[in-house]
Amino acid sequence: MMTANPLLRSCALIGLLGAGVFQSALARDYIEHSLDGDVLNLKLSDAQVTLTPLNDSSIEVHYQREGIKQLPSFAIASTEHADVDTNLEETPKELIFELDGLTAVIQKSPFSIQYLRDEEPLIREESGFFATETIRGFRFTLDEDEKLIGGGQRVLGMDRRGKRLPLYNRAHYGYTTESEQMYFSLPAVMSSKKYVLLFDNSAAGHMDLGASREDLLQFEAMAGRTAYIVVAGKTYPKLIENYVDVTGKQPLPPRWALGNFASRFGYRSEQEVRDTVDKFAEEDFPLDAVVLDLYWFGPDIKGHMGNLDWDRNTFPQPQKMMADFKERGINTILVTEPFILTTSKRWDEAVENNALAKDLAGEPKRFDFYFGNTGLVDVFSEDAGDWFWSIYDGLLQQGVGGWWGDLGEPEVHPADTVHKIGMADEVHNGYGHTWAQLLHDKQTARYPERRPFIMMRAGFPGSQRYGMIPWTGDVAREWGGLKPQVELALQMSLLGFGYTHSDLGGFAGGEEFDRELYIRWLQYGVFQPVYRPHAQDHIASEPVFHDRKTRDITREFVKLRYRLLPYNYTLAFENSQSGLPLMRPLFFTDESNPDLIDYKDAYLWGNDFLVAPVTDAGIDEVTVKLPGGVWFDYWSDELYSGSDAEVEVDLETIPVLVRAGAFIPTIDDITTTRDYTSKHLTLDYYAHPTAVESEGYVYEDDGKTVDAFQRDRYTKLQFAAKRDADGIQFHFDREGGGYQGEPAERSISLNIHNWNMANSTIAVGDQPLEILDRERDFQRATQGAWLDKRNNQLRVKFQWSNQPLTLTVSH
Repeated sequence: MMTANPLLRSCALIGLLGAGVFQSALARDYIEHSLDGDVLNLKLSDAQVTLTPLNDSSIEVHYQREGIKQLPSFAIASTEHADVDTNLEETPKELIFELDGLTAVIQKSPFSIQYLRDEEPLIREESGFFATETIRGFRFTLDEDEKLIGGGQRVLGMDRRGKRLPLYNRAHYGYTTESEQMYFSLPAVMSSKKYVLLFDNSAAGHMDLGASREDLLQFEAMAGRTAYIVVAGKTYPKLIENYVDVTGKQPLPPRWALGNFASRFGYRSEQEVRDTVDKFAEEDFPLDAVVLDLYWFGPDIKGHMGNLDWDRNTFPQPQKMMADFKERGINTILVTEPFILTTSKRWDEAVENNALAKDLAGEPKRFDFYFGNTGLVDVFSEDAGDWFWSIYDGLLQQGVGGWWGDLGEPEVHPADTVHKIGMADEVHNGYGHTWAQLLHDKQTARYPERRPFIMMRAGFPGSQRYGMIPWTGDVAREWGGLKPQVELALQMSLLGFGYTHSDLGGFAGGEEFDRELYIRWLQYGVFQPVYRPHAQDHIASEPVFHDRKTRDITREFVKLRYRLLPYNYTLAFENSQSGLPLMRPLFFTDESNPDLIDYKDAYLWGNDFLVAPVTDAGIDEVTVKLPGGVWFDYWSDELYSGSDAEVEVDLETIPVLVRAGAFIPTIDDITTTRDYTSKHLTLDYYAHPTAVESEGYVYEDDGKTVDAFQRDRYTKLQFAAKRDADGIQFHFDREGGGYQGEPAERSISLNIHNWNMANSTIAVGDQPLEILDRERDFQRATQGAWLDKRNNQLRVKFQWSNQPLTLTVSH
């Protein structure tokens, strides 16, 4: 049990004095309480309430009333009760339930709960839980200046305060700069007061974030679990870490997931796929995956969904095709959907195996949608899961590398559909989540040494723990479609979905090819989680099929994506450990500035890049808000500081800035991530007098071992720099048990930017390093240095045998 905090208790009591503070629509009073270990059970005049600590900064609050059906939690990762230190104190008017990082102050009459972090009030119930015959939910009060991020995929601006958000996953074809309802809704918000409020309810409903009444947050659903979760954190990264500790961490994907994808709607034959893969090689574009849309199981768009087997007329040798691709380091991803058409080859099989959701008469539910007359796989049913998985397993044995789950909102979901655990509207928002769980859990059980790749369009809080990689749906192929992509990715990644990405180049529509738009979208793609151009095929989505100028510009950006693998894979590792997004909002750098919460024109890619996509035609200069400090232009080394940077661009660049003091690691060009090696590692260090001390690291493993870090099959290459009046001292170290294929020795090229001191001396350990006079001699040498006066850089080469090493640059 924790020691009580008298100051905290006193502040809480003062803050909650006066019954008039809480106006309740329903009379609800405390009757009694009990402790079951660290779980606090409360008996009220109209309900039972359970407060369950999920970690030191998170509490699940579950209201239960007789006659109200409860569904299982979808959001909580572990069914095992966390070992959390708690303290409970009682006064005549209150109970104070205290965790290390979160306290619930429970007023007995009228009943309500307020939550505090240390002495700071976070949020409190207004009337709290409510339930009628047709609706149930919760009501909370909001502070006047509080900003709210969340609700999942919407195009509404970063602060969703004042909005009423539908909670029903639904496709929005061809969206641009406004959308209130999209593929992936999340019943959760993150507050500028550094808490997350998550409603663990999968049913259709709404979140009213001060729209009906500006000081009220109301969640309402037509059915579902009557529980919410409060998570607190002292910083935004710590808040996210606490949140994913509750809802689950995204497993580290296979390294190839960070490579380049060939994808379109869609490849119509095996020969077309082979020709496309050959074209990437011919045009010198790296490639790691090819994505097959619905033509792999049928010759037409309509009538074949549910076959889930190769159309042998157009794909005569799929296993050989996939094996040939695998030899080249290219993985095959197949689209699958949960709809089994009555015209498909598997309809009778699905019915016989009890795999389909039912109608009210207990028969397989049939309904019409765009692709034909269909049934829907009941992913909540064990029978259905076993049948569905048997198909996936057969395809995996043929050589499939990953899955694309499409239409999983589900796109059409009649309200009278009966699932194993409830009606359609009760479980709708949990459908994609449960589909991903089915794939993840069965694949990892069957192939425990294989990292899954599961790309899906819809889910629920916590779906990230099943390796779900979301995308932002069928965006319009126009400038208005590119504009909201940063907002969409940030909103999702702050609540656990760090791999949210867009169909690069835009998906829907477009009368003719817009070179500038296409190039701008693919340039942005280098600095977002998954690099996958995808579109309707009347205009090619792949850069290799466009004009020479487009190919030449996009080729360099795709190659840059591969050179940055040490940096990007390290971001993926960090996400797997703490939930820290790969794309991060600028307010991470200055949590005291609430105005940065609204900013969505630029973002941080990891800790050290600041990226501003170009989202308008004909732009030659972009104004970028700076979050403090000194920044370098990645392309030119121009310095920026202050509140804004005016960054000049041409068609070959977008604003990409690097933080002063950063180490940016890159490797040599490769054609597939299978060939990744850091045997020759380049470190660009951005020196500046304000960057007195800095550090960085590269995480490496073999790119495929499951739980490599936990199993000590990894390496961390660690770098640090310390600047003083005499120069800079660099330290290099290595951590970890290593991995198969790791270089025994690395050739390091250290490029020190913003350094022009001709009288510098360099020593590796206690051995002087020769400074060469000519660039040609430096390029030929395995060790040495050269002052590049044109670019204001000191370039250094040395060998590193993975032992601790110090390199000193003096002047």
